[in-house]
Amino acid sequence: MKTSSKHIILKTEALSIGYQQKKKRVVIVNNINLSIEKGTFVAVLGKNGIGKSTLLRTLSKVQNSLDGNVFLNNKNLSEYSNKELATSLSLVLTEHLPESQLTVFELIALGRQPYTNWIDTLSAEDFKKIHWAIKQTEIEHLQHNRFYELSDGQLQRVLIARALAQDTPIIILDEPTAHLDMHHTFKIFSLLKKLVDTTGKTIIISTHQVNLAIDLVDELIALSDKGLVNGRVQSLIDNDTLEHLFSKEIIKFNKTLRQFTIHKNN
Repeated sequence: MKTSSKHIILKTEALSIGYQQKKKRVVIVNNINLSIEKGTFVAVLGKNGIGKSTLLRTLSKVQNSLDGNVFLNNKNLSEYSNKELATSLSLVLTEHLPESQLTVFELIALGRQPYTNWIDTLSAEDFKKIHWAIKQTEIEHLQHNRFYELSDGQLQRVLIARALAQDTPIIILDEPTAHLDMHHTFKIFSLLKKLVDTTGKTIIISTHQVNLAIDLVDELIALSDKGLVNGRVQSLIDNDTLEHLFSKEIIKFNKTLRQFTIHKNN
């Protein structure tokens, strides 16, 4: 369900990301000017330590920017209250869940917290959204299990379902396929692509699965030592942006195959 007219749902202006180390500011990437269209599947690519997670945490207001601005639906992110942001953007981080006896259903139901009343009573609409999220992620058979009983791949689907139940226009996921095998990695990518196509949501992920991302996503945010470039996949291939993602001594980008391959010295 792609939108016919261009609607920029998320953009930045002269954004600098990094962190404060005692009295010193450590800038990871500066002067970021990117724009993301509504209803697109976007992957953030780059080598370890280049700033992928920092970028996503800054775009979702988990971490403060050093300079510049982030705009969500043309409103400055700094002007969003926590509750307002929770109904506009949902986040799936690579984090260890605290120990509890929550069932899968109960964990997914936490996604409805921005909408529940002061005693957290679920309404008929809340239950509808939860069951829809469970169906979309094909985990009906798991909903009564304790979440700690799940495999990594199953748990990732549950966390995606929780974000779906939160029912926000944007979902941001940091390394959603970390620690998954090839089979489950492809299933998660396919699920996210299906959700973009069928719901019109904007999904942004960081990933090391560069070849899979190039095949399946609509847009890329490429982070390299040269800075940040954002655009359609084919555009970034054509302008040689992907050539600079990794050391050419190890892997090279093959334009014909549209894939990274191991560089072999003859």
